[in-house]
Amino acid sequence: MPGPFSGLSVKIIATIIFVILAVQVIIYLPSAANFRMSWLEDRLRVGIVAARVLDAVPDVLALPRELTDRLLNSAGATAIVYRREGQSQLLELEQAPMPRLAVTIDMRATDPLTTIGGVLDTLFMGGDRTIRIVGEGDADNSQNLVEVLMPEQPLRLELLIYSRNTFVISLIVALMTALVLYLFVSRILIDPIRRLSENMLGYRKAPENATLIITATPRRRDEIGILEQELAAMETEIFTLLRQRRHLADLGLAVSKINHDLRNTLTSAQLLSDQVATLDDPKVQRLAPRLVHSIDRAVGFAQSVLDYGRQSSTPPKPVPIDVRTLVDEAAFEAGLLGHGTVKLRNEVADGVIVRADPDQLARVFVNLMKNAREALETQGEANAAPTITASAVAGEQTVVISIADNGPGLPPRARDNLFVAFEGSARAGGTGLGLAIAREIAEAHGGSLAFIDQSQGTRFDITLPTG
Repeated sequence: MPGPFSGLSVKIIATIIFVILAVQVIIYLPSAANFRMSWLEDRLRVGIVAARVLDAVPDVLALPRELTDRLLNSAGATAIVYRREGQSQLLELEQAPMPRLAVTIDMRATDPLTTIGGVLDTLFMGGDRTIRIVGEGDADNSQNLVEVLMPEQPLRLELLIYSRNTFVISLIVALMTALVLYLFVSRILIDPIRRLSENMLGYRKAPENATLIITATPRRRDEIGILEQELAAMETEIFTLLRQRRHLADLGLAVSKINHDLRNTLTSAQLLSDQVATLDDPKVQRLAPRLVHSIDRAVGFAQSVLDYGRQSSTPPKPVPIDVRTLVDEAAFEAGLLGHGTVKLRNEVADGVIVRADPDQLARVFVNLMKNAREALETQGEANAAPTITASAVAGEQTVVISIADNGPGLPPRARDNLFVAFEGSARAGGTGLGLAIAREIAEAHGGSLAFIDQSQGTRFDITLPTG
């Protein structure tokens, strides 16, 4: 299960808060620029009022000091300059401090980049400077200008308070929005996903417990509902397959024990039949070969079943293998070398290399060659030159190895049930396990085993990757 800070709900809440705050930052910059412009316009407006007073009074020196100080203090300014018709008039505090580093703010420049840049400049660079606010003093004459000189600190403090309030409000909005969305998403998404994940973890620990199979939410037709239905179906199928597998395993164990005892009994009978075959009684001589053949076939059947049950499921360990050499070795185990009638033609060219498990691939060759030899032996003298041919065609990524014979071919029943254990045998009393095992080995190597239909004989192609 995820930790307390790594769950899906925490990630959703954090994402929502981050997105809302990011949007608020984008909104904050122009709104802060408007706030700053409004603040500056208020101070400039006082300067314009002072300029009109100067227009009405011909002699600035005649103005009472109390009136000029009141005008300047109302604007928070240290000085106001009115420029008209090439002349300048100055109002300043009686004990005005010397201006520090001055920054000019032209109120006639109202484009977004300038105003937003001014906000950032005030917040990060301002505080201990003097600002010079410049604006038009007369709407009818743009040549008349009013300048207000004042410290920047009050503007910066107002902007900081505005920014703090905006952040607090944005954070509250983000938290409330995240909470509402979380409650909504939690009900329709997070809770069902948590239920699914907890069910899968619990079912994985005890897949044979039918009570852990999830129950799909009724009347839910969205993706979560489909997922619940498919998960319930999959868990039900796994439960059924596991029970069948356990039953088959128990049955297979019992059959293996019975088959082992049967093979031992048949082996003893085989030894007795061999002794009976040496008797001189004509009836015994006539019936003994049938008895020996039947017992040999029963012993072979029992042994093949035991071999199939003991077949290892260990993954192959591929190494580079010379195919021609491996074919010769497999032919010896299949009883072809030195055979009286059946001949092997190894037409695999020198240097054909595949990466495969030598023991497992040799087992494939042995099974195919042994089946071909037995099919040719059943023809007897009907086939003048019984031959098994091994060949290989190397491509860029695969090698196709063919094992073919010129025998009678496969009967229809065998073709219909190829590679099916206990059903795909071409001869009476066969188990069909050889082809089933050969196909499993080929597929475990990333290749395939296929029967190639042809007019005469039988041919199987083994396709293996070269790398």
